Amino acid sequence: MAVTAITALMAISSCNAIYDDLPECVTGARLRFIYDYNMEYANSFMRNVDCLTVYFYDTDGKHVATRIVNGPELADENYRMIVDLPAGDYRAIAYGGIDCDKASFAHPNGAPEAGDHYTSLSLKMNPEPLAAKPEKAMHDLFWGTVDFTITETLGEYTEATVEMIKDTNNIRIVLQHVNGKPVDPTMFKWEIIDDNTLMDHKNLVVKNGNVTYNPWTTGTTVGGFMDNGDEITDGYAELSVGRLVTTNSPQLRITRVKDGGTVLDYPLLRLLMQLRSEKYADMPPQEFLDRESDWSMLFLLNENDVWHKTEIIVNDWTVRVNDIEQ
Repeated sequence: MAVTAITALMAISSCNAIYDDLPECVTGARLRFIYDYNMEYANSFMRNVDCLTVYFYDTDGKHVATRIVNGPELADENYRMIVDLPAGDYRAIAYGGIDCDKASFAHPNGAPEAGDHYTSLSLKMNPEPLAAKPEKAMHDLFWGTVDFTITETLGEYTEATVEMIKDTNNIRIVLQHVNGKPVDPTMFKWEIIDDNTLMDHKNLVVKNGNVTYNPWTTGTTVGGFMDNGDEITDGYAELSVGRLVTTNSPQLRITRVKDGGTVLDYPLLRLLMQLRSEKYADMPPQEFLDRESDWSMLFLLNENDVWHKTEIIVNDWTVRVNDIEQ
């Protein structure tokens, strides 16, 4: 009896914490969160999301509750978020990665408050990932939403699943000389230019002005061996960028530090879409860009440190380039 009383009291307190002017309730929702919108079609939410923020909106679209979780329970595949709410229609909008210490995104106008409409929700990239020399990779961002209905049946919780989408990308670019000469990454300026730092409540990219992404790390790696057994030293850079969308025209640009000359200047999406295998021929371009988030490209350089415009290697796929106009 004591356990039953304590459980009932917790439910009542939770309800009253959301609606102080409404009678006590013992109804609500039980939410599951998954991230299987990837090329493996496998749920990896528990391995990727280290903090979770969920906003709840009522049938009029007004904010009524917020839940923030950043504990180890997120790593448990059986984790479910339980929230007590009166009967009615609701919308949950979830973000993974905005309430962590390492967060790379935040609400430009502050977190939603009671009564705010869900259409006023937006998210903007913090300044750190756009620094001239970012000290670390961008913290991953996830977004998802679900509509659900809570009935008046006391003691029952509505089951709902929030399917998350990843909004951040890591792009690794490798340069290799066709003649085997070592590549020094400090001799090049690596940039991606895009306009994707602001997103609305639907997770759509909103025009906010072009920004330049710079590498968060550079270095060298062994890219193979010459016929005489000598190692081939490649130079690489890795850049973190926001959500890639087909409505934008991001540009990949690499120039030589010594004279500012162009190594390559090419539409990024045209390169990335070359990766799409015929196995995914029916997959819409935007879905492909959203499902894939870790990209790796290798460009061959001629003796003048200019892209040898015949082929690239994207995620281990060799792609012949016929359209070499820049």
